[in-house]
Formats: sequence, structure tokens, C-alpha cells
Amino acid sequence: MARFFLLLLLFVAIVLELALTGGAFFAPALTLGKFGVKYGPETAFLGYITGWFLLFVSVVAGLAFAWVWQRRPRFAALCYLLGLWWVGIGVGIYVAFGKPDNLLLDSLKGALLVLLAWRCQGGRMPVRRY
Repeated sequence: MARFFLLLLLFVAIVLELALTGGAFFAPALTLGKFGVKYGPETAFLGYITGWFLLFVSVVAGLAFAWVWQRRPRFAALCYLLGLWWVGIGVGIYVAFGKPDNLLLDSLKGALLVLLAWRCQGGRMPVRRY
């Protein structure tokens, strides 16, 4: 059951990250506006870099999804990395900018990811050895 919820969480995270990625590449003014940045010639580079950054996170989340789906033995390390990343992002944005919505969304997503990966790890989830 934990594996199902881990896959579901990763799928939702991938969809959200890809939506933000598409926004950063195809609607940078709207995306940067959501982060409180006014789009202009000085911030166009920031929008471009943000898009590539979000694409990288989407690819890592996709890889974690594939590893959990295939029951790879080292799926948990990737899930822990992503989970701690999102917890750090949420807490960092809250501390630096005082935005509790990011604290709730990112940190909760990261904490759930770490908890579900831990729950699936070891003898609880049979893994395929390569």
C-alpha cells in the first residue's frame, strides 16, 4: 500500500513540476509573476534558468518514479534526495520570504516522500536485484 501512495505522490509531483517547467519556458512572465518577480529584460535569464532547473527536478522525479515502479534496489536514496530537497525548498522559502504556502506544499510533499520511501524500504517492499 505504501508503494502505491509513493508512486501516486511521485506522479503528482512530476505533473506539478512539468507544469511549472512548461510555464517557465512558454509563459515566463506568468510563472515569474507567481514567484513575485516582475518579468522584463533583466529577469528573462532568470526565467530561462528556472525552466531548466525545474526540468532537471522533473527528470529526477521521473527517474525515481521509474525506479519505484521497477522495484530497483536503490530507489530509496533517490526518493530521500528528492524529499529532503523539497523540505529544504519549502523551509527556505518560508524563512527567507515568509510564504507559508510553499512551506506547506513543498515541505509536506518532501516529508511524505521520505516517509513513504522509508516505509517501502528493506524487507517491506520486495526489490529486484540486478
